[in-house]
Amino acid sequence: MKTNTNVYRGYRFPPEVISHAVWLYHRFCLSFRDIEELLAERGVVWHLDEVFVNIQGKLHLLWRAVDQDGDLIDILIQRQRNARAAKRFFRKLLKGQGGKPWRIATDKRRSYSAAHSEVLPSVDHDTRQYANNRAEVSHQPTRQRERLMRRIKSAGQAQRFLAVFGVVQNLFRLGRHLLRGNHYRGLRDRSFREWSAATAT
Repeated sequence: MKTNTNVYRGYRFPPEVISHAVWLYHRFCLSFRDIEELLAERGVVWHLDEVFVNIQGKLHLLWRAVDQDGDLIDILIQRQRNARAAKRFFRKLLKGQGGKPWRIATDKRRSYSAAHSEVLPSVDHDTRQYANNRAEVSHQPTRQRERLMRRIKSAGQAQRFLAVFGVVQNLFRLGRHLLRGNHYRGLRDRSFREWSAATAT
C-alpha cells in the first residue's frame, strides 16, 4: 500500500510526525492534549546552519540552531567551519538544552556528519535538500541588524548581542499572517507583559 506524502504539504511538521500523531489519536483513547504532551516529551527538532559575519575585517562563522517553529535555540561565534567547531556547537547545544533532540536537520557539510556521529550518534540526522531551510531563513534578521550596526567590534560582542537579539526576536515573532486579529493582539499584549517583567520596567 502506497502512502501519499503530498497530503502533508504545507504543514510545518514533518510528515512522519503528523502520521504518528494521527495514528495515536485513532488507535488509542487519547485526547489532543494527551497526544501533544506525548510528542512534546520526545523533544524538538533542531535545524542547524552557519553564516559568515565580518568582524574587524576577519571572517567568523555564526553557528545557529532553531527549533521546528523557527525559534532560536542557541548561537555560537567561531573562526572555524570544521568538524571540531561543529562538535563544539553540538556540545554547547546539549548543555544548554539539557537533553537530546529526536532529529537534527543540516546541509550535507561533512563537519556536521562528523560531529553527529561522535556527539549525537543515536539522533536522526536529516540532510535532505531544503531540510534546514528554517535555519537558513533565520539568518535574515541578523544580516539586517549587521547592516544597521555598520560593524561588529569583536566576536565576544557579537556573541553577547546576537544571543539576546535572538531571544527578543522569539518573543515578538508572532506570525501575524497565521492569526486572527484578536488572537494576534492578545499574544502581542502577552509579549509586552513578559518583556516588562524581564526588564523590570
